[in-house]
Amino acid sequence: MNARPWTRFYAPNTPHELPPLPEDHLARFLRAHASLHSHRPAFTTVLPGGQSGTLSFGRLDELSDAFAAHLREDLGLKPGERVALQLPNCLAYPIAAFGVLKAGLVLVNTNPLYTPAEMAYQLKDSGAAALVILDLFADKLEAGLAGTGVRHVVRASLAEGFGTLQGALVRFVLERMQRRVPRQARGLADLRSALEAGRRRIASGADPIAYTSGSGPDSLACLQYTGGTTGVSKGTMLTHGNLLSNVEQTWLFCRHRIVPEQEVVLAPLPLYHIFAFTVNLLTFYRTGSHGILVPSPRPLSNLKAAFRGRRITWMCGVNTLYAGLLAEPWFRERPPESLKFSLAGGAALLSAVAERWRVLQGNPVTEGYGLSEASPVVCVNPLGGERVGCIGVPLPGTDVRLLHDDGSEARQGEAGELCVRGPQVMKGYWNRPEDTAQVLRDGWLRTGDVAVMDEDGFLRIVDRLKDVVVVSGFKVFPNEVEDCLAKLQGVRLAAVVGAPAGDHGEQVVAFVVGEPGSRLTEEAVREHCRLSLTAYKVPKRVVFKDDLPKSNIGKILRKDLKAEAARVVAA
Repeated sequence: MNARPWTRFYAPNTPHELPPLPEDHLARFLRAHASLHSHRPAFTTVLPGGQSGTLSFGRLDELSDAFAAHLREDLGLKPGERVALQLPNCLAYPIAAFGVLKAGLVLVNTNPLYTPAEMAYQLKDSGAAALVILDLFADKLEAGLAGTGVRHVVRASLAEGFGTLQGALVRFVLERMQRRVPRQARGLADLRSALEAGRRRIASGADPIAYTSGSGPDSLACLQYTGGTTGVSKGTMLTHGNLLSNVEQTWLFCRHRIVPEQEVVLAPLPLYHIFAFTVNLLTFYRTGSHGILVPSPRPLSNLKAAFRGRRITWMCGVNTLYAGLLAEPWFRERPPESLKFSLAGGAALLSAVAERWRVLQGNPVTEGYGLSEASPVVCVNPLGGERVGCIGVPLPGTDVRLLHDDGSEARQGEAGELCVRGPQVMKGYWNRPEDTAQVLRDGWLRTGDVAVMDEDGFLRIVDRLKDVVVVSGFKVFPNEVEDCLAKLQGVRLAAVVGAPAGDHGEQVVAFVVGEPGSRLTEEAVREHCRLSLTAYKVPKRVVFKDDLPKSNIGKILRKDLKAEAARVVAA
């Protein structure tokens, strides 16, 4: 099933094919757009207390060049070696990330909240030779580096890029008053010193442009690790061509709604996650937009200073983030008037959340779909033509088809596994040829997601193949049940999984987090579901919890709930 005709019809301002890329390497892309917007603000870090620091496009270009020179000249890293970044959303992130790419090295995005064991796994698996880590997390280094090939460690600060006085004040508060910087950070090379060393190298004749002169679109840019929500985290090999294609595809799809050099874009999702990396860090960089970085959106009150102090026009988030903001009194009382577009991805956007957001904010959440293996964006709803519950239509140059278990193609209205073909699809999994062969077949990426295409060509994700619950031979899609639960007054969060049920295969188990003060009962939840769902889809058990396990971007981890569901049923 070729979806391109539907793309042409429903996105009339979007070309059918992807035109030739303006640049063939991210280093050249970054320099080109830094030159175009050199005096404009590129990124601002906003701390919960309102303190902030800003880098212009031109200044960021200079600093990332200096870091590239340090990596190549002082640390002696060779083209293709891996550098891990373990940084939250702060100005150190674009400095380091752009420097790694300009140096002709491979970027490995690493969650700064990882435990030492998780950190060690990714550093070992990627073969990282260097690590840039936030000083607040330096206490993980001894255990996290054990058995890895990391030869160099650079520490960065949340105050990186702040003015001299304000930066010194932020460092003083973090180090001396709050004592959040562990002693393990002492003695490590710091980013400021690395940048000074890089500047000296450039002044002595080092030329960062030469580092990537022989590289092109097929060169490896990133090892982007999957979320591990359904199994072991794997490193997706994303080339410069993959990422640049997805940037251009996303830009072409949204360009009629973006005012160059005028947009102020909030990044509450971490830049080390592929959604924010491609959309916030790179795509909006292409437009000369001003990115607002918040180191941690938890608690959600951390976002208040950014919303109150900046004219936010765009933001990206996931379902749990939008649901959480809707529950915040400060946000409900003064929703941002300047916000034009809110993008959702990473997990299914529940219709109840989408409707409440539209009523409060006055404009809809635009849902899209992607995955690490596709750099990540595959589909987006046409801006201004959104359909709630749909992920939209494919981006320019992207083909999709839906396949049944037997490999036959699903017709419109039938559920099938979503398969994707396009220039944004990864090269494969790092050092995992067998896993690569399972998902890349005949040029098509098997996503593992079940979808349906309607008569107008809009796609709707039904669920993950691995999450489908089979009750007496009937398939139950957790997303459908969760959407039903979200419409019950008093429910803040809900997750649905399957648990063993003997001869009946599985039974549906719902985990529910209630609003403060709500008096929900298991029977009330089940009765609500009976009004909207066929009997076999109604949860057999309802478990009330204070919170649900989530990934680094707020995606609910069903795999962590399955073991608990099995224990509940067996008890």
